[in-house]
This record gives sequence, structure tokens and C-alpha cells, in this order.
Amino acid sequence: MTEDERWMESALREAEQGKKRNEVPVGAVIVHNSRIIGRGYNQIESLQDPTAHAEMIAITAAAAGLGSRRFEGCTLYVTLEPCAMCAGAIVLARIPRLVFGAPDPKAGACGTLFNIVQDARLNHRVELLGGISGERCGELLSEFFAAVRNKGNGV
Repeated sequence: MTEDERWMESALREAEQGKKRNEVPVGAVIVHNSRIIGRGYNQIESLQDPTAHAEMIAITAAAAGLGSRRFEGCTLYVTLEPCAMCAGAIVLARIPRLVFGAPDPKAGACGTLFNIVQDARLNHRVELLGGISGERCGELLSEFFAAVRNKGNGV
């Protein structure tokens, strides 16, 4: 198992926490100096906050832990390709490296629909690696949405 896969396991555990709370199972961790300094899972439904994505929660926690709004030397691991909002936050936080699991064909803003994190017009660009444990990350989401459809509930 590579180091990236090991940290993605931590992000998957966060996604599982969200799933237990009937949230779309997306998890994120931010790693600095080989330790997790921020973690999060989607809390959109429980907080009734459209900005409560796993990445945003992890970024807020990590900023508090670092005592800084700039994330030098950090890597963000997230189970699903970030959306435009989260990609913008990643750029603003100056996160140098992003590793994601499954691509998001409907909202992915880190290579699928857009590539905000590597846009040369912005003042920061992120090293990007997608597809780490992507099959497992995608299966977790597929299983969740299949269960939602079977219950007849919309998320």
C-alpha cells in the first residue's frame, strides 16, 4: 500500500462516518508532516448548510490546527473529486497537493468538468493526483445512492 493509499483509507473512514449519518459519503483529511491536522465528512443535511462539504470542514479544522490560512507542506486527500466551491477554497488555502479518489462527472472541478486547481490564470496551482483508491471510493457512493433510490428518498 502506498502512502497516498494509506491516507485515502483515513478519508474513506471519514466518508463512512457521513454515511452513518445519512450524508452523501464523502470524506477528507489534510496531512502535514505525516499526521492528520484536519478531517471532515459531508454534513450538508445535518447542518442544513450547502457549504458543509467534507473538504470545507477539513480545511477549517486544519487552519485552526496550523494557526494559519496558508497550508504550506500539506496534502488534501478526498474520496470524491472536489466541486468548484471546494476547488476554489483549495486554491485560496494554497494547498500544494490534492489527491482524490473517484472522479465526479457531474460536478468535478479538478480535471473532469473544469480544472480550477491548475488554472494558470489563478495565483496558485495545485499538484493533482486523481484515482487513488478510486474504485472503492466510487463504490461507496454508488451503494449509498442505490440505497437512497430503493427507499424512495432524495438527497
